[in-house]
This record gives sequence, C-alpha cells and structure tokens, in this order.
Amino acid sequence: MKIGKDLQGEINIIPLVDVVLVILIIFMITAPLMTSGIEVELPKTKDFPIAQKEVQPIKITITKEGKIKLYGQEISLEVLSRWAEEAKQRELAKEIQIEADKDCPYGIVAKVLSELKKAGFSELGLLTQSEH
Repeated sequence: MKIGKDLQGEINIIPLVDVVLVILIIFMITAPLMTSGIEVELPKTKDFPIAQKEVQPIKITITKEGKIKLYGQEISLEVLSRWAEEAKQRELAKEIQIEADKDCPYGIVAKVLSELKKAGFSELGLLTQSEH
C-alpha cells in the first residue's frame, strides 16, 4: 500500500462532543433526584449553639392530641391561617418556631407548616429536645 502526500490523519471530534453533551444532560437531570431519599429520625438531636436574635421568634405549640396553641391559647387551623397572614403584614416576627409533641399526628404539623408558608413566612423551625 502506497501512502501519498494527499492523505492526512484527522480526528473527528463532533461525535465526542455529542457524547459529552448527552452525559452532561443525564447528570443534570439525575443529580437533584439523588438527594431526595434521605431518611431522618426525629426528634432526637444533639446540642448545638443557637444564635440570639434581635426579635424573639413566635412559638406555636402542637399538643399530643393535635391541638394548636398560640401564646398558650388553643386555636383552630383557620384562625392560625388568618393570624399568620396578619402577622406577616405587620411584620411581628421573621421566624416562627413550632414546638410539636413527638406523638402528635404528623399531618397536623404539615398543615401548620403549610399555612405558615402560604402566609409568607420562610424562616420556620421545629424545636426538638436534646438527647443529653
């Protein structure tokens, strides 16, 4: 076989770029899905320092029976919803802490969180008891 001057060796990089782009798209789609399967066990927590805030957060308590209490008074979910909207408009507090009994129905906690988020509160905390 005779090799002349007119033959040149070239690497065609277009298929390589196509493969790299497909792999990139696959990772972009699957990466957020990998963090959704984290298991947690509540309410056991370790002690950690909490920074003192200028404005004290508002505390909402949920009893073992699923009753919602605000400032020690029992209220309904509808009243909580109206209160949360008004509190957000008046800017009474930036943070709300939820103190839920470990045996209370989780659905009540989810509903309370949902109503507070709907009212516009973004800083919500769930209080837990220290292991020590």
